[in-house]
Amino acid sequence: MTSPLDRLARHIRELEEELEEELAEKRRIFRYRLERRRVVFEADMLARHRAAREKLASFLARTRLFVVLTAPFIYALILPLVLLDLFVSLYQAACFPVYGIPKVPRRDYIILDRQSLAYLNGLQKLNCVYCGYANGLIGWVREVASRTEAYWCPIKHARRVAEPHLRYPGFADFGDEEDFHGGLEARRRALRDPGQR
Repeated sequence: MTSPLDRLARHIRELEEELEEELAEKRRIFRYRLERRRVVFEADMLARHRAAREKLASFLARTRLFVVLTAPFIYALILPLVLLDLFVSLYQAACFPVYGIPKVPRRDYIILDRQSLAYLNGLQKLNCVYCGYANGLIGWVREVASRTEAYWCPIKHARRVAEPHLRYPGFADFGDEEDFHGGLEARRRALRDPGQR
């Protein structure tokens, strides 16, 4: 029998598919295609983008002083982010094969493509690369962590979790020791299936 949580998870997957269809329509409207993970714009759209690019000098001239002064704090985070990337990569390489959990491909999360937008100046492109890396890394780490949690501790929390990962609805209810003990191996088998979330 399908549980309400299973139905909701299926509905989320259907919405993701619908979202992908909408993104394909946007690719048509904005006249670009993806070739081997690279964005290729049609020539007239590329020319339009280049004409819309703001010069770096005017971009900096209209930037508030306090925004400029916070830049070192933003960019200083690159060090812990790179260390996080390194340690999670090592963790996943060492542990996931032992647990039989499929590895999470970084390339599915860390998407660096905004620098191909010709309407961005050099600093904006740098910022977009940084944000794409940082947010993609956090998304990738979250997926690695969610697979780890699903393997070791698939129990819901007593309190509401803000934006739980997609595996969370399939966890045992807080306080349901029978479901936790009785369903742990089935949850682990499902986790090992690459088609499962």
